[in-house]
Amino acid sequence: MDDHRIKVGELTSLINQEIEGLTGSQGTVNERHIYKLLEGKHRSPNALLRVALERVTGSTAAGLGFVSRGKTTPDSPAPEDDPVYRRAFLAAATAAGATLTAPSATQRRLGSADVDRLNAKLAAVVSMDNAYGGTAELQQHAAALAEETVRLQNAHTASSRIRSELYGVAAAFTASAMWAAIDGRRLKEAESYLERTITLAGLANNRLIMFRAWGHAGIMYRHLGRRADAIAAAEATRNLGVTRSDPFYASLAWARLATFHADNGDARASMRAIGLAQESYDRADHAKHRPPWMGFYDQAELDSLATFASLRLGNCEAAERHAHRCLATLRPDLERNRSLTYANLALAQLGQGDVELAVTTARTVPSRMARQGRVGGLLDSFTTQLTAVAPRSPDTAAWREHRRAA
Repeated sequence: MDDHRIKVGELTSLINQEIEGLTGSQGTVNERHIYKLLEGKHRSPNALLRVALERVTGSTAAGLGFVSRGKTTPDSPAPEDDPVYRRAFLAAATAAGATLTAPSATQRRLGSADVDRLNAKLAAVVSMDNAYGGTAELQQHAAALAEETVRLQNAHTASSRIRSELYGVAAAFTASAMWAAIDGRRLKEAESYLERTITLAGLANNRLIMFRAWGHAGIMYRHLGRRADAIAAAEATRNLGVTRSDPFYASLAWARLATFHADNGDARASMRAIGLAQESYDRADHAKHRPPWMGFYDQAELDSLATFASLRLGNCEAAERHAHRCLATLRPDLERNRSLTYANLALAQLGQGDVELAVTTARTVPSRMARQGRVGGLLDSFTTQLTAVAPRSPDTAAWREHRRAA
């Protein structure tokens, strides 16, 4: 509050606005709550309030001096095992228009308010993914919301425009479930969502969701070892009309294509794609309104994808440079992405022979994120490479013990 020069009343208002953005309903935090936080009488705010505080201040809850419920350290259990996370998730992902999908004996006409409330739920799902990554609970809940949205349409009437928008929201929920499964390395489950997402996006005639679906598919195919399919999916996103009309989407399509070319060892094609991604990003209108699921993409994410590509090509020096650039501009709410970047930075430093620094960087990843699908996979690779490079180093022994404890 001192840093931002705001009073209790202003902070209360900002927090309630943030909660409304997450849930679709105005927050109910009052000044008495804030005074209790300031006086240390309430050191473990519930997870929804913690998320709102982090987004308003730009600092982590631990950095603000709070502790997780039932814990005496900033580390917490895996999100899907954390009852605080469960309560926050349900509050954030279902509070927005929770009664919309309840069974009703009376048929009614759906309207823009229904679409807005469901989009608020979608924004909450995206926000929780940014904070915790692709937990199984997030995947299951996003899939359930997609089915509820479809059932809502079948139970009530709507204009063709509203029906199209609702199909688009259902497709976006399904794509979120797909992404959560990919991020958590539940790849067989992810495959089952792809066809459903494409079908719903087709019913909605929504090219933006189609872009998202094929973008996720490319990453899924890469993890499945289907490199040709990954490149084909990336080319599919690049050829959609939305990438021709908006260089922001074109930038993301090129950046992802660069990582797939790097998988094939094609350095020339990969570096060309990174250059085109940066050129498109620089031409884009960054003030333009876009769906919440595109909120993750910025210069930091472009540098993160360039880090991945450089590592796969064995250019560890370039990978380290891109990783540092990413970390310098990465938003504080993107905790999963930060952990991915630190894991990649550790791999880049290890690839240049700096064992001690690499271990120090790897230990920066919070233990709760070190168990998460993609982050955990990168740290497992780091452990394997570290053991091969410096099997008798005390740094290696310390890291292996740290990894076991995590």
